[in-house]
Amino acid sequence: MTNVATQEKVNWANKVPEITLFFWLIKMMSTTVGETAADFLNVNLNFGLTNTSVVTGILLVISLFFQIRARRYVPALYWMSVLLISVFGTLLTDNLTDNFNVPLAFSTVMFGALLIVTFSIWYKNEKTLSIHEIDTVRRELFYWAAILFTFALGTAAGDWVAEGMNLGYSTAAIAFGGLIVITACAHYLLRMNAVLCFWIAYVLTRPFGASCGDLLAQTPDNGGLGLGTTGTSCLFLVAIIGLVGYLTFTERKMAQ
Repeated sequence: MTNVATQEKVNWANKVPEITLFFWLIKMMSTTVGETAADFLNVNLNFGLTNTSVVTGILLVISLFFQIRARRYVPALYWMSVLLISVFGTLLTDNLTDNFNVPLAFSTVMFGALLIVTFSIWYKNEKTLSIHEIDTVRRELFYWAAILFTFALGTAAGDWVAEGMNLGYSTAAIAFGGLIVITACAHYLLRMNAVLCFWIAYVLTRPFGASCGDLLAQTPDNGGLGLGTTGTSCLFLVAIIGLVGYLTFTERKMAQ
């Protein structure tokens, strides 16, 4: 009798998009929106951290429910889940910092450890961390757990460098951007393991995007450019919607 895992692999296509320039552009913009949208809901709309976390958490669960039920990669559904998990990951760190006075350095180490544990259990059970093989329910659950911790880790690390170390948003953006370039060079020039480089870059794009978001949104007195959370969120949301719309159109065209 064919087991459940085998049936899933037969019926499922890979649930993660190809790693292209579009992937990284949307991912980095979603990290920026995650940072600014969390601030917008929390501060501008006066939801407060707790209410913002509850609302975002409910929306994330609903989105992931439909994402996991889907039998193939659906651009709009996948990127909606990424966007919501970006906001929720930001709120995890913000709640620890603002409500429980957990130092950013500790949060960075803690979420880094949780990510390593997730990868360890994932690899022990599946013998791979490749995103080209997200073709069973269990693998997708491991994938989204890892994504959540990368966003929480990236938020903590970005805030720690920019605010905790008083280096400023522009310096943090340059530092994390430089690390992304080094990772890309390690992969393309030194042939470093593709899966390892992907996950390193995925973690680094979170603090890079968050630092860019803060740089655009914060007032000049706080080291930013003063666009505000509303303007920054809307700017990147429009760009994300445009790119996801394009990917949806091309997916449908290829399926014909």
